[in-house]
Amino acid sequence: MQYQDIAALAKRVKENVAKVMIGREKQMDLILAAVIAKGHILLEDVPGTGKTVMARSLSKSLSCAFSRVQFTPDLLPADITGMSVYQPGSGKFEFVPGPVFTNILLADEINRATPRTQAALLECMEEHQVSEGGVTRPLDTSFLVIATQNPVETQGTFPLPEAQLDRFLIRLGMGYPDEKEAIELMCRFLRSSPLDELSAVAEKEEIQEAQKLFCQCQVSIPVMEYIARLCQETRNPDRVQLGVSPRGTLALLRASQAYAAIHGRDYVIPDDVKHLAVPVLAHRVILRGLYGKTGESEKYIQEILDRLPAPTEAKP
Repeated sequence: MQYQDIAALAKRVKENVAKVMIGREKQMDLILAAVIAKGHILLEDVPGTGKTVMARSLSKSLSCAFSRVQFTPDLLPADITGMSVYQPGSGKFEFVPGPVFTNILLADEINRATPRTQAALLECMEEHQVSEGGVTRPLDTSFLVIATQNPVETQGTFPLPEAQLDRFLIRLGMGYPDEKEAIELMCRFLRSSPLDELSAVAEKEEIQEAQKLFCQCQVSIPVMEYIARLCQETRNPDRVQLGVSPRGTLALLRASQAYAAIHGRDYVIPDDVKHLAVPVLAHRVILRGLYGKTGESEKYIQEILDRLPAPTEAKP
């Protein structure tokens, strides 16, 4: 597989998802970059903007195993990871895998589950494994979590802890359609849902090959210095309570490589970093006195981008 093949793969998936979603090309670029980089995705927006539909459209476009869990306050960790169940016939306990033993897991309304249940995903997301009963069971190498949450609803919800937010490669919103897009949306869904007719356009093996190749995308020293300065600027003690972690720095690097790859390039340019800085870094930053104000964190990252000069050298 070559970088042009990754770009062609991304184009096929975007065109397929566009049969359902309207005017979401920028979001699809970011989501596909996360998929190629093997990073988890947090879709955060108000109800009815297509978060779950986007996740399902993506999963149906990829020939991968898919599981969906509706997070609720009474959901238990074992409902996600699985548990050992006594089998009377054999007289032994046998492990029954949970929905995390899949390729793509849709964690719908993830902030409705209790912290204990949310924490059950931490090991799965970071180490791609489940530890239960003294036994560690590996997850699929392509395991990916797509989580959704509503940022404006607080009743019956439990905010994600910073440790879990830091494990999401990107966070993005869907936004509202404009008038033209709304009319096209109504016409498209007038008689049936195009989601029901969506079929896979990419094999699991193709995704895995792209996931192996993207990390060979070259990054020049000036671009790496630019990434390092961006992350360093988020740790201003006068305005910031929690800045970007080293994991966040590596996340921006990986995402930039994947973003370059889906555009058919074998090297990262400064514009790749600029496109990804807000969705990759904003959810990792907590401003003083503005806990939970995601919009303010995004503005802060954009301020840094506007202030910090970008390098002119791109290709090593």
